[in-house]
Amino acid sequence: MRKYLNTTGVPLSLAVFLASDKYDHEEGVISATSLIKPIRQLVLAGRVPPQDGLVDISTLVNSRMGTAIHDGIEGAWTGNYHEAMKALGYPQRVIDRVVINPEPGTLTEGMIPVYLERRSRKQIGGYTVSGKFDFVAEGRLEDFKSTSVMTWIEGRSDMKYILQGSIYRWLNQDIITSDTMAIQFIFTDWSKPRAMQDPKYPQARTAPKEFDLMPLAETESYIRNKLHMLDTYIKAPEHEIPRCTDEDLWRKPPQWKYYRNPQKMTRSTKNFDNKQDAMIRLAQDGNVGTVVEHKGEVIACRYCPGFMACTQKDELMAAGDLKL
Repeated sequence: MRKYLNTTGVPLSLAVFLASDKYDHEEGVISATSLIKPIRQLVLAGRVPPQDGLVDISTLVNSRMGTAIHDGIEGAWTGNYHEAMKALGYPQRVIDRVVINPEPGTLTEGMIPVYLERRSRKQIGGYTVSGKFDFVAEGRLEDFKSTSVMTWIEGRSDMKYILQGSIYRWLNQDIITSDTMAIQFIFTDWSKPRAMQDPKYPQARTAPKEFDLMPLAETESYIRNKLHMLDTYIKAPEHEIPRCTDEDLWRKPPQWKYYRNPQKMTRSTKNFDNKQDAMIRLAQDGNVGTVVEHKGEVIACRYCPGFMACTQKDELMAAGDLKL
């Protein structure tokens, strides 16, 4: 049984919710979500002693909220879709055609199949690859993500969404037949005033984003390569394991800080998101100051299960790029 810490004293009424793990942990199986993780994280997570890898439940709020939303969507479709679709104005003839999680070989012409939370497995390269998608209707995959608005705006997870969706299609080629998928974003920090002021900001609390899936052959090649890397580095010394890239680390964009008085650099005069503008300001002030590039802060290490076994994070902390 998995164990957790409760260092912040979360009351039992909420702690039980946060300590309830509904994820399907399977021995000897590698999940689609694991396959999209950096190889360094994947390998080092298995080297952290159980007592050092205990998770504090206070860090699980977003994860458990996401799970609760998924459970709610699944429950609505499996237990209430007739009434909900009728309330939304769909005609009865359409509602009657919807079939939830039909068994193979039972579909007939005119039916509208809807699949939810279906887990599939496939053997490849000595491994069992497993994945459970969120939602498929008429051959098109949809995934539900409860996340921040900036994730939607910056698109920093877009490639991961594409990889995960492509692996789901590779696992379920009889069900997922569309070449595109959609992420249905449910924003945890959406602001109506911001939406009214900024046309680039999502205009509603939910917003879809569509992606092209990878070709099946390309997806299988990606999976085989990732499994080969896992075989290669699973017992390798830590310093030989490929380092996480800036993308893996969720590194924020760099800043160029302009200091008008180089003798007083405790606080910058102005910050810029590109070097050119910073140099223009320096020239305007007669080139008496200085411009210093500051690499963007990294975020992903805070959530990495291999944190305790990783020396790259130590270097990032020493450089000031990682703050806990």
